Amino acid sequence: MHLLRSVALSLLAGTSLAHPGGDSARLSAKQPRAAGYSLKEPPLTTPWTDKVGTDPWPEYPRPQLQRSQWQNLNGIWQYQNASGLTAVQNPPFGQELAQEVLIPSCLESGLSGIMGEFTLYSWFSTKFKVPSDWNGQNILINFGAVDYEATVFVNGKKAGFHRGGYFRFSLDVTKLLKSGQDNELLVFVHDPTDDGDYVIPIGKQTLHPSHIFYTPCSGIWQSVWIEPVPSNHVSRLDIDGNMEGQVNMTVHTSSVNTTSSVRVAVHDGDKVIATHRGPTNQPFQFKVDSPKLWSPDSPNLYNITVELGKDQVQSYTGFRTIEKGEVDGVVRPLLNGEFIFMFGTLDQGFWPDGIYTPPTKEAMVYDLQVLKKLGFNMVRKHIKVENELFYRACDEMGLLVIQDMPALRPLQSKTLSNCTSQTYLPDATQQEEFTRQLEVLINQHKSFPSIATWVIYNEGWGQITSYYPEFALTDLVRQLDPTRLIDSTTGWYDHGAGDFSDNHHYSDPQCGTPFYSTASSPYDDTRIGFQGEFGGLGNNVSIEHLWNNQAAIDSINQTYELDLTLEAWNYRSHILLNELQNQVRLFACSGGVWTQTTDVEGEVNGLITYDRRLSRVDEDQWKSDIQGLYDAAKARSNSTMST
Repeated sequence: MHLLRSVALSLLAGTSLAHPGGDSARLSAKQPRAAGYSLKEPPLTTPWTDKVGTDPWPEYPRPQLQRSQWQNLNGIWQYQNASGLTAVQNPPFGQELAQEVLIPSCLESGLSGIMGEFTLYSWFSTKFKVPSDWNGQNILINFGAVDYEATVFVNGKKAGFHRGGYFRFSLDVTKLLKSGQDNELLVFVHDPTDDGDYVIPIGKQTLHPSHIFYTPCSGIWQSVWIEPVPSNHVSRLDIDGNMEGQVNMTVHTSSVNTTSSVRVAVHDGDKVIATHRGPTNQPFQFKVDSPKLWSPDSPNLYNITVELGKDQVQSYTGFRTIEKGEVDGVVRPLLNGEFIFMFGTLDQGFWPDGIYTPPTKEAMVYDLQVLKKLGFNMVRKHIKVENELFYRACDEMGLLVIQDMPALRPLQSKTLSNCTSQTYLPDATQQEEFTRQLEVLINQHKSFPSIATWVIYNEGWGQITSYYPEFALTDLVRQLDPTRLIDSTTGWYDHGAGDFSDNHHYSDPQCGTPFYSTASSPYDDTRIGFQGEFGGLGNNVSIEHLWNNQAAIDSINQTYELDLTLEAWNYRSHILLNELQNQVRLFACSGGVWTQTTDVEGEVNGLITYDRRLSRVDEDQWKSDIQGLYDAAKARSNSTMST
């Protein structure tokens, strides 16, 4: 970790690196050409695999800060493996790289055209021209996400460095560009995942896939685009609309130390229903009269226009209030002042053809449509952060989101020199970096109306046990975003932080009950009783629907329970959902997370298979059982409420 940091810091100190050999090092006719791109056959495909083509993800990637002028850089780039971390000191400027690669994609995926393993160090390159009508403006290059560290060069000079595999970043490259000519974009990526002693946010990724831990994703896995902006431009929008119609807003700008005036307009269709002028870089509030509220049943959204000088951006919000309060003597989650029973699936966001990158937007939205059709009102995005169009889709559909922070290195140990085993946990520097990235997660996503809850730790993965860091982290999240609930420790080790008393128990639920298992904690009636994960019922399928990897297939029997037929699987699901309904009726259960939306590699416990071609659910039964949960919750509510 120290080597990684020292190299990164030394690079940040300079602004350019010389071309080895000057112009003679540039591409010549004698250099070998990159091997052409072709889709590689992954162990399993989806209905969208062959529809991706070479123009992937054409949609504007940042729906809450959208500009009309932009240029998508997705498509065929060049790639080659790098020898190690020090390779960044000798960039291959002006050179043809070894292979063509599809961007965005994970290098380990079939869609990338590489399908590599242990791709810890990588070079990526492409060329682009800036449209002539952008002259006189500043040019930003935007990356949706690069896993894990990216050092970016433009025309032979260093443009910037970014760390964190799940988060967007932008670089102003105006001074590095050539007008009317090709510009060379070169990116060095280091992605250690769980190599050596690295302890970084990786979620379920591992270099050694095994059962509940999966193929990693390295490289540029979300969209890349450029756009023109004035020198002083909007860099981030924080927007919260509550059930009273109050809009709380901060317009962050590139000129962070100055204050300007911005004009905000709220639109209901073609009609402007509110306008306001406020200052930049500090919070301000204004009121919208009698807005239609956002909820899973009525996901009403309002478009917002923000004008800062010559910079105009489009955004949106939904008016809703998420809080906790006491209903009939039980602490409950409240949406717009009423108890809402939050019920959804554990959604891991893995794809057999794209790993972390869904093949298309249509494919990504399909998973959410499956959930909405069955009656789920929530989805738990499990230790992964999706591209921003995922959250826009949840906003539009009316699916609440429980958003996890990607876990630090989970459930792995190293053997010390004295032959004892030690679990990988973050040191002080790694914990500081985890905290920084948690802050980035909140700030980049806190304006999506659908997000209802933040999760800090999952099942103790990366959670330091010598002290209780979740308390300080909960305070930090509350400070950054006081408008949502916080599930500080879903599963265990729960010491009382946050808004939820959250139990994981697969064989049967234990949600807000007077009984619990040793792996979890007793229900705490000062917080919301919640079943953070349960179900996990498996049903094996024929090879055409399985991740065709022998190690994954051999791990299927590690599933919590295997049901030999679909009839048995649906019967067992009905039993568990009825048991949860009884706990809603009798005890203090306020929501639950069924495991899971889809199969993933060696796990066969999804509502649908990993290839998205086979559904296990008896739709009528599931719709009835899910509605039964909501009916039981409603029967427990009355008008006596305090918040």
